[in-house]
Order: sequence, then structure tokens, then C-alpha cells
Amino acid sequence: MNSNNQPIGIFDSGIGGTSIWSAIHQLLPNEKTIYLADSKNAPYGQKSKKEIIELSMKNTDFLLEMNCKLIVVACNTATTNAIQELRAKYNVPFIGIEPAIKPAVTHSKTQIIGILATQGTLNSELFNKTTEKYQDTKIIEQVGHGLVQLIENGEINSPEITKLLHSYLQPMIEANIDYLVLGCSHYPYLIPQIKKILPEHIQIIDSGEAVAKQTQNILREKVGFASVEEKQPIFYTNTNPKVLSEILENKYMVLQKEF
Repeated sequence: MNSNNQPIGIFDSGIGGTSIWSAIHQLLPNEKTIYLADSKNAPYGQKSKKEIIELSMKNTDFLLEMNCKLIVVACNTATTNAIQELRAKYNVPFIGIEPAIKPAVTHSKTQIIGILATQGTLNSELFNKTTEKYQDTKIIEQVGHGLVQLIENGEINSPEITKLLHSYLQPMIEANIDYLVLGCSHYPYLIPQIKKILPEHIQIIDSGEAVAKQTQNILREKVGFASVEEKQPIFYTNTNPKVLSEILENKYMVLQKEF
């Protein structure tokens, strides 16, 4: 495979996909990355399939203008609703993010798992096809109403988030789940709060590591790795960059741009 110094493009409905970006950056530190936060239109989970596809194409167009060699859809809702259309339209590899149900089902002792996700993900055809494979496991689905917007507003440790998490997780605890799948890339930022609510034996699973490994595989098989160590990643947002900067611990430049 020849080397390829073009950037990896990553988009999400907002800041949540930075949890995916972080996993990719840790595994592939020499790759240049461009991250796009469509926070103006967050959350995607309440939008129609048509709207999600249109927004995903708009984000893809932006990243392709930046000469990206590969695009990571770091949003469960966009993946489950739009990735087939994206792959059909564009001649570039796409990597999606889906709730990590398989490892939870595989390792569950109680055969009862919980999934916290957006309505757009849980209602999608792709998600339903995935869950149909696991008839022997009870999957308790919970829409995380309001969580994405609070995270986008920088209210990760707010009393309101704590109250919502209690109301969403308590029925799962009572149902005897032993795995909780986080089905939204925003939700890993809530893990410290979630751990305070869940009993210690309940394992939390998100998709970051799996997406990073798949990105590495696609670079190896199809696209090519960077041959030189790249400079700082670039972050774009179409709203006030303050929250995105804070979630990145003010380590990187965040550019505000209309798209």
C-alpha cells in the first residue's frame, strides 16, 4: 500500500464524536484529522431520515472539499440512517458507528442488556436488523431524551443530566442488566456520572476503540497510511466554539465556520 498524507475526515451532529476522534487519534497519532461538528443542527436523533441524509451529505461535501481520504461518520444516528446512501453516492470509504450490541450480548451472563441511544438510532432499520439477530437476549432500549442538547450546552455535570440519567438507568438496573451499551457518541462523556448510578458489576460499552481499529484496517487495506508525522488536528464547528474547545481541554484550535 502506498503512503497517503491526505487527512481523515470525521463528522458528528456536534461535539460527541470527539470521543471517537480521540480513540482514532490515540491509535493513529501520525494521521492528520479534520473534525466537523454540526452543532447548529444537533441533535440528529429527533430529525427525519430524509433530513439526516441531507445533513450527512452536506457534512461529507465539506470534508471532501478538504481533500479527505476517508470519512468516519462518528454519529450513531447518521450511520444507522444515512451510511448506505453515502456509500452509494461518494467514491470514498466510509466508516460508521453502531451501538456495540454484539460484545454485550456475547459476554452477558444475565442475557439482559440495556442500550441508551437517540430515538433516531433506535427507530432505524439498521438498528432493528442488528437486534433481530439476538433473540435469546433481552435488550432494554431507552431513548436518552435531552442528553445530547445538555452536553452540547456544556452541562455535562449539571443536576438536570444527573436526574435524567437516574430516570433512564434505574429501570434497567431493576431489570437485572449486566451490560449497558452507549448508542450515541456523545454519551461516553457521561460515563463518570453513569458509573455513580450503576452497580459495579454492570459493564459499560461504547464504540470508540472498535471504530479506531476499523479505521486502521481500512487505511491498511484500501487507502494508505500517512508517511510523515502530521501537525495538529483541525476542528470546525458552525456554532460558538467554546464548548467544543472545552471538551478538548483547550488543547487544539477550533475554527468557527458556516457550512
